[in-house]
Amino acid sequence: MLEALKEKLGAEVEKLQHELNVTLPNEIRRAVEMGDLRENSEYKAALERQQFVRARLEQLRQRLSKLAQVDMSQIPLDRVGLGSTVIVVCQETEVRESYTLVFGDSDSFDEGHVTMSSPIGRALINKSVGEVTFLRLPARTRRLKIVELITIHQAPAK
Repeated sequence: MLEALKEKLGAEVEKLQHELNVTLPNEIRRAVEMGDLRENSEYKAALERQQFVRARLEQLRQRLSKLAQVDMSQIPLDRVGLGSTVIVVCQETEVRESYTLVFGDSDSFDEGHVTMSSPIGRALINKSVGEVTFLRLPARTRRLKIVELITIHQAPAK
């Protein structure tokens, strides 16, 4: 999970780096050759894109730095932690639900992904199979029993 995320972010960094160093300078150069820059929409668009790309690169680098600091030995083997897939049963409705805990700054969430800092993430963290946890919501409190747990250590490599 972590390696796949690092690869995905690294690929985006490479793509944006190429755009910043090759594509955008060419676009800016072409726009400058057109003349009056005050009313040149291509020039303004290229500069705005350049600012966006720089900001996104900084964001990705910070995220990669955080990922590099994750110590897999600190993630529990038998309790819910980062990367765990948890299957719970709602004690009131008997409905089974599946959640996967991901980083809070994740930019894309698949169905069932929740951040560790979300209410459901906080309710599940450090719990183990068989435990009942309470998910406090504005309208009510849900009782969820953990029936299955696949930690990041047990998850199949993608």
